[in-house]
Amino acid sequence: MVEIASRPARPGHLARPTRPGALSADPVTLPPVAVPPPHVTPHVAPHVVPFTRTRICAEARQAVADVLESGWVTSGQQVIEFESELAAYVGADHGIAVSSCTAAIELALRALELPAGSKVLMSTVTFCGAAAAIRHAGHVPVLADVDPVTAMPSCDTVAAAAAGCGGVDALVVVHLTGLPTDVRALADAAGVDLAHVVEDAAHALGTVVGDEPVGSISRATCFSFYATKNLAIGEGGMVTTDDPELAGRIRQARLHGMSADAWRRYLPGGGWRYDVAVDGLKANMTDVQAAIGRAQLRRFDVDQGRRAAVAARYDEGLSGIPGLRRPLRPLAGRHAWHLYTVRVEPAYGMGRDELIDALRARGVMTSVHFIPLHHLTWFRDHCIVPAEGLPGADRVFDRILSLPMDAVLTDAEVDQVCAALAESARRGGAR
Repeated sequence: MVEIASRPARPGHLARPTRPGALSADPVTLPPVAVPPPHVTPHVAPHVVPFTRTRICAEARQAVADVLESGWVTSGQQVIEFESELAAYVGADHGIAVSSCTAAIELALRALELPAGSKVLMSTVTFCGAAAAIRHAGHVPVLADVDPVTAMPSCDTVAAAAAGCGGVDALVVVHLTGLPTDVRALADAAGVDLAHVVEDAAHALGTVVGDEPVGSISRATCFSFYATKNLAIGEGGMVTTDDPELAGRIRQARLHGMSADAWRRYLPGGGWRYDVAVDGLKANMTDVQAAIGRAQLRRFDVDQGRRAAVAARYDEGLSGIPGLRRPLRPLAGRHAWHLYTVRVEPAYGMGRDELIDALRARGVMTSVHFIPLHHLTWFRDHCIVPAEGLPGADRVFDRILSLPMDAVLTDAEVDQVCAALAESARRGGAR
């Protein structure tokens, strides 16, 4: 009997089991096992630090459930209570809840009863919604340049803008990032009575000018409760004022100009009839939104304390990085710290846009506040822009960068942001 031996398997092969009656087995190729060299460390994605997060507290969630269970979800008692509570918080006599800060500004300007086509002075470094509100109210925005240090109009830039267009009829003052600005001084510089000043306080719930809370200074102050704001509902806004007639005009105009809303018509003793005597908007707030706002307001001071602590930790962690200028702090009053915005100066070693990409690669999300209005096509064509341009805003825009900021940002996340900025400076050759 002759034995026939199986062929030995080649390296990387394995012999098949022999079938019954088979004399030998053919080799089977197996995929090679990938073993990284001992000196290679597997890539681990960095922890992502979002630019901001919306936290809706447990009390707000329960309040929403209660409203849904009640059977009344549109404007009603919750809105009335929220208006009263927020007005009291800022030291105003009246609060009128609306659908957004943009709607608040438009309604406030309408309630001033200015002649159609009035010139309204405002900063060019702000959100486009403020200028849209002026246009929708039937007026013309006049853009003022900004102080390169504060990124807000100064008395000099306001006076120059007003003089350049032959005078203005009203003024919208913005507290950019939550930094307080002197409302009265700007009104004087513009030649505008305080009764014709509306504050854009979208960033400024919790801001104090001197010893006056924002919301109690001018004739009308407009707040935002957008998802990113210090008091976040998701959407919503409010006007605060000490003027009862102004409050009444805004309250009527926010719901089509109707003389009575559904809540008042359906209360015991109410009637179904109503009149429409003014041109209004559909800009009311719902009880669902107001219930969230009331609960968020009760913990607002705690959240503001955390924002202040985050800002202080950033200040410490970013000190000593060449070419990176930290935010200005007020000499008097209080910053609301809606945003923590740094300046990327030439000495940093790389430009702002390049830095945004470098930080994203390290898991740090950022933003820019804001693109100046005269850089945006529609507003450049529909606003009054000084013939000499707005050089302060142009300079600021190329350098501003808003870092992650919210009330749930951890110390470890702040440190990660600071480390990423320091490392980017080293790679960019900061000097």
